[in-house]
Amino acid sequence: MSRLPLKERIRKGVFLLDGAMGTELIARGVEAGTCNDYLNVEAPDIVIDVHRSYFEAGSDAVLTNTFGANKYALARHGLSESVSKVNENGAKIARQAAGEDKYVLGDIGPSGDFLEPLGTLRVDDLRDTFAEQAKALESGGVDGFIIETMTAIDEVRIAIEAVKSVSDLPILASMSFDRAGNDFRTMMGVNVDSAVAAIAPLGVDAVGFNCGTLSLDSYIELAKKYVSVIQALEKKRATGHPSSEAELLRRTGESRITLLAEPNAGKPELIDGKAIYKVTPEDFAEAAEKIYSTGVTIIGGCCGTGPEHIKAMAEKLKRNNNFC
Repeated sequence: MSRLPLKERIRKGVFLLDGAMGTELIARGVEAGTCNDYLNVEAPDIVIDVHRSYFEAGSDAVLTNTFGANKYALARHGLSESVSKVNENGAKIARQAAGEDKYVLGDIGPSGDFLEPLGTLRVDDLRDTFAEQAKALESGGVDGFIIETMTAIDEVRIAIEAVKSVSDLPILASMSFDRAGNDFRTMMGVNVDSAVAAIAPLGVDAVGFNCGTLSLDSYIELAKKYVSVIQALEKKRATGHPSSEAELLRRTGESRITLLAEPNAGKPELIDGKAIYKVTPEDFAEAAEKIYSTGVTIIGGCCGTGPEHIKAMAEKLKRNNNFC
């Protein structure tokens, strides 16, 4: 059976992503503080080994090792001129691991700085930076993109616009939330309602969350919040409610919004100066199943998760939902 295009596949039921990259690289001998993205050039065998371990665990897709491969992040390592090489190599490595049956998502993370006037970034420069990254990722063979760990609406919007300016491939967009009283907000104060209202009408193929400092129970609660916000927005669209976001959604022609979640392995504990994640693969899989039951169909892991977490999740979700 030939592989479905990514846009179709993510609407066919549970779709599993991979887990953390950084901790897996460290486990293979990479020193902390290394520019992990440049390993795509210097040590591709290590990177492909991580990707293969996730596919063996049951992932349907892996994210390229390019989370910090934009010009601004690479500049902190003196590598600002290596954007194209790092991203194209990262995509080729993941493509080699995926073969013809699995999928590759080009990973685009935040710049690490703020737009003017809070920071030094100019809108046009940031858009060009993300476009450069996306173009190289597509050249390397990705099936789509995931824009993740965003905390500011302006930056995620610019990233989406940048990708769309150079590619027609599917886009998944994710923001990072923490607890804010009885609600959830990003570091920049964005709540779920604002995130969905701003991102969903931009023609992305999935919206959701990743990373953050939440417990597993809070990630489940966050998933429920996303679902309720999406349902309310789709109801406005269906009934012709006079809201700008509902009208924008109507213009996209999308009949539904797919949700994604990449929770950490719970909230880390600081032990001897190190962040330690104590969530077991079994507990993570149980939480993933509860997240799936809310209506989230694209699920992976973020910080603290490894192949063992993804394996436990894959066995539980794909067995219990009769999906291969």
